Amino acid sequence: MATQHTYRVIVRGKWDGLTAPAREKLLAEVADHGLSQMRFTPEGSLAYDAALHSFSYRCVIVSDAADGEELASALAEEQAEKALRAAGLGCRELRSTATDMDTMKINRKSR
Repeated sequence: MATQHTYRVIVRGKWDGLTAPAREKLLAEVADHGLSQMRFTPEGSLAYDAALHSFSYRCVIVSDAADGEELASALAEEQAEKALRAAGLGCRELRSTATDMDTMKINRKSR
């Protein structure tokens, strides 16, 4: 059985082909999608500003450690695209960074 690792992934992208109703909806909810509301969750968390130029989507992906950060990033991009599409929002130029939380070294202050 393969070892599972937990990855925190940040997907960044640009809005694409937003309709007038979609823009209105995003602008009406912009206060609920600021950086202070960002969380790494399995469902994903979306952040953007009133300029509606780009967005950030953070999520937690659990996958086989052997597949590495590349697969976690690809899965997160797919999840972000699917969530945005389900909300009627277009996106383009997705790129992501993943951090393997199981191999991350934590430096503690010495006493």
